[in-house]
Formats: sequence, C-alpha cells, structure tokens
Amino acid sequence: MLWPFPLAETLPAWLILLLSGADLVIRVLAVGIIPGNRRPTTAMAWLLGIFFVPAVGLILFLLFGNFRLSRRRIEQQQLVNERVRGSVALSHVASEYSGPEWVTSAAELNRRLGSIPMVDGNHVELIPGYPDSIRAMTEAVRKAKRFVNAEFYIMSSDHVTDDLLTALEEAADRGVRVRVLFDHIGTLRIKGYNRLLKRLKASRIQWKRMLPLLPIHGQWRRPDLRNHRKIMVIDGEVAFTGSQNLIEPSYNNPKHRKAGREWIELMACLRGPIVPTLNVVFATDWLSETDESLEDQLQLPPQPSAGPVTAQVVPSGPGFITENNLRLFNTLIYSAQHRISVCSPYFVPDDSLLYAITTAAQRGVDVELFVSEKGDQFLVHHAQQSYYEALLRAGVRIYLYKAPFVLHAKHFTIDDEVAVLGSSNMDMRSFSLNLEVSVMLLGADIVNSMRAVEDTYRDISHELRLEDWMRRPLAARYVDNVARLTATVQ
Repeated sequence: MLWPFPLAETLPAWLILLLSGADLVIRVLAVGIIPGNRRPTTAMAWLLGIFFVPAVGLILFLLFGNFRLSRRRIEQQQLVNERVRGSVALSHVASEYSGPEWVTSAAELNRRLGSIPMVDGNHVELIPGYPDSIRAMTEAVRKAKRFVNAEFYIMSSDHVTDDLLTALEEAADRGVRVRVLFDHIGTLRIKGYNRLLKRLKASRIQWKRMLPLLPIHGQWRRPDLRNHRKIMVIDGEVAFTGSQNLIEPSYNNPKHRKAGREWIELMACLRGPIVPTLNVVFATDWLSETDESLEDQLQLPPQPSAGPVTAQVVPSGPGFITENNLRLFNTLIYSAQHRISVCSPYFVPDDSLLYAITTAAQRGVDVELFVSEKGDQFLVHHAQQSYYEALLRAGVRIYLYKAPFVLHAKHFTIDDEVAVLGSSNMDMRSFSLNLEVSVMLLGADIVNSMRAVEDTYRDISHELRLEDWMRRPLAARYVDNVARLTATVQ
C-alpha cells in the first residue's frame, strides 16, 4: 500500500478503506499508463518500484518518469525542423556523394529524423590534444568579426580555459555578438561555478543556462535531463564539435589531480557548408532558452567550398520523438561489411545496439571497442562491465585504455566509408535523456584520420581476454549485475 502498514491500527475504518481504494486505483492506472512509449524493461523497472516500495517509487516516477521536454520546447523544435526543411538555403542542397547506397540510405534517415541535409565540400581537422583544441578555438574567436556561438555541457573559468574566456570577452568588447550556453546542472556541480557566473556577468557576453532547474523562477523539469552538446561556431565559417567540455582536463577535482586522472578527448574543426547546419542546432537551443531567433545566421556560403569531406549534422534528444542517434548508429553498424571501431566512455547499450554490435562480430566483421580501464562514474562503469562477457563471446575485441586516464572521446568508424563523432555516448542516457549532436563524415581520408587516432588508443591500451575476464571474483560480477539494473530506468 501507499501508506505504512502499522498506521492501520490508529486510523478509522473509513480512512483505511479510502486509502486502500486509492492504492488499488493507482496500481491499476500505473499498469496501463507507465508502459506507454517506454521500453518494456524500463516500464517493468518502474512498475516493480511502485508495487514493492509504493510511496518512494511513485515519488521517483513523478520526478524522473517523464523524459520528454516541455510542450513549448518540443513545439519549438518542430517549428525549427519545419523552417529548416522549407529554407531556400537548405532545401535546395543536393549532395553529389557517389558512395555505397547504404551510406546514402543512412543520410536520408538522418534528414527525415533531424531535418538537416548532407552537404559536400567540407574541410575537417581532427584535434586529439586537449590543450590543442582549446588553443584552436581561442585563435578562431580572436579572428571573429560578426558572431561567436558557444554551447557546452560544462564550462569553467580555470587556468586552461582562461585564454579562451578572455578571447570571448574581448570579442564582445569589440562589437562581436558573443552568445554562450551551458547546461545548468552539468556546470553547477563543478567547482568554481560562482566564479564563472561572476565573470560572465561582468562581461558583454550574452549567456544563458540550458535546461535551468530553478523552481523559484518557475523553471522545473525532470532533474536529470541534460543538454550534453559541445558546439562552437564563429561567423558561420568555422565550427568546432566533439567530446570536450570547456574545463581543465582533471575537471577541477583535487582527487583527480592527485591520482593523475585526466580526460582524453577528440574534437573536430569544421569548415564549409557543414558549419551553418551545425549552427542550426545552436540556434534551436538559443531559441528555446531566450525566444530569440538566429535565422539570419543560417545561410549557406555563397560560393561552394572545395573541401573533400561530405558531412551531415545529426541532432538528437528528448526534443525529438525518435532516438535519432541510436537509429543512425544501428543502421551503420548493421551495414558494416569489414570493420567497426567504436570509442565510447560510457558503453551501456540497449538491446538493439547490443544485438547490432554482436551480430556484426558474429557475421565476420572485425569489431573493436575502446573503453577506459577504470571509469570515473562507479555505477555506469560497473553497468558497462556487465556487457563485456556477451561482447567477448561474440568476438568483439575490447581494448582498455590505461588508467588513471579517462577515455572520454566519442566516435566510431565503419569500413572505409563513414566516421561519426560528437557528444553522444553509446548509452541509454545519451539516446533518451540527453540533447546530443553528432556529425557523420564520409570518405576514406577522414576515416583514415580517425583510424590514426584509434591506433594511438590501441598502443597504450591492453586487450581484455575472455578467459581473464571470466576469472574475476564473484563479488565483482555481483556489483556489475546490480549496476546494470540502473541502466533500464529512464
């Protein structure tokens, strides 16, 4: 029942009857409502919680059960999608990509789900060095003439980001329109949050918290929804995206510094028609937080670019009714003929992704997975480890990136045709709860560039063998299996 049983002795009969009736009604309604638009495993987890620990389970469901954004934000996303589809600049884009049909099919899936077309003529430079990407973004901001749009899950004012923040402040002072978005909860939990706010408030930068959780201001939503995107766009001509947050590589955590733990990232510098399409994602989030339209920034370059890379931006998150990133990942993995290389810091797949990867290995595709030897999040890392046996038995080769470093880069390659990178992990949080952005990059050249990065991972990792994994203690297996249960609750 929803009320403590010992209280029954002190309550009048009519109130006991009323509470019992309410308890029954809630259980019946839960059975018919909770499974709607949820995976069966997720629905079952919620129902078990409500049935066995009714009061706690119901409260948690009311707080965390709705993984969609507000009706207003969803309507704004749909409006932006319609405008992008109807845009003269974007609707007449016709890629001349002549590769395999399965790649063209994946691009059409992306366009239908996310509204953004595939575009030719791009230059892409991968930047695996943590300070190198900060330096590249800083130099680009210093050359800005019209606008800078920056959107990051986590931002910090520290010794690594100081030059970049100074460049943003100086750009705003010289008349460049500088707009900054950061996730409220993601940044709030980082040491130095108030120092960052003080610095932003003292500048001419226009800034907003994304998905703010401020009940006293009427801003409330499911507390664990996050905007996990990492985007910077300068003048509509150059952009950066990938896995890296704007913070020093130990995340301002003394324990991490003492252990020598730093995050390993991969960013990309993009030039060409892909830049304004990436800016569509920023403009959507800016509209959601400010009601200001940036539609005038979204025009494609007047002259076609001569870059060698065909590319497509893939936005995803609870603002869409589909799981755009998961559908793309599964489509590409099932299409692979020869080789799949995956790097994901948090690999906690749903059944569809697990079947796609294990099936690929079982049909003879060379599949390798790069993950951290020791994760930075206890439950997620142990949930991830619970999948290792199934992966290894299917023939997936798992490489553990040497501790204490955290391999936080998020990318994968398919055959010699496709590379994908961005902010999305291969876990159910990134598929359902986080606003993410990925970029699909086509062509052997960019795949070879990413493979070169993957080669450096392999050189400093050690391969996990099934026989070694099966010798781990029973207590460790127990913890992994318990942690796996937390992955189903969304």
